[in-house]
Amino acid sequence: MLHDDIDYILYSEETLAETVKKLGAQISEDYKDRNLLLVSILKGSIVFMSDLMRSISIPCNIDFMAVSSYGSGVKSSGTVRILKDLDRDIRGYDVLIVEDILDSGMTLNYLMDLLYARDPNSIRICTLFDKPERRSVDIYADYKGIEVPDEFIVGYGLDYDEVYRNLPYVGVLKREIYENKA
Repeated sequence: MLHDDIDYILYSEETLAETVKKLGAQISEDYKDRNLLLVSILKGSIVFMSDLMRSISIPCNIDFMAVSSYGSGVKSSGTVRILKDLDRDIRGYDVLIVEDILDSGMTLNYLMDLLYARDPNSIRICTLFDKPERRSVDIYADYKGIEVPDEFIVGYGLDYDEVYRNLPYVGVLKREIYENKA
């Protein structure tokens, strides 16, 4: 069972729902009368993005990007690969990148440079989780839900080796799960 691999629950379903609701309300206020495009960074942000867009009360468009910088490890490789690019031209949009967790910042830093070159009206970042202790580049989230400790967390879209995304809460993965994997 997936739950058996969790050391402890860090954030309950209720805490996550309340956090997303507050972010959606703030984004709705800040982007009223603007041309909002939510860009979900797959795969991790899909659960957050689904709930966030339902918490936004103004018109918005959505699009998706898939990038890779982790492989099956627990730390970023530092090399960002675009696996799926946006389907639309972002010129004229106010882009809000929706990310599950802002960790080292290397992937988002790369994406910001890439997307700015496409001439949007603006670009901001919304992350559900912020882990500033791990930051290796100078980047921050304009909207952040919860600052998290430097633990390996899974659930609510966050994974380890493509598993645990479907947990309805966020928990700390037992160390032996990822340390003993060859």
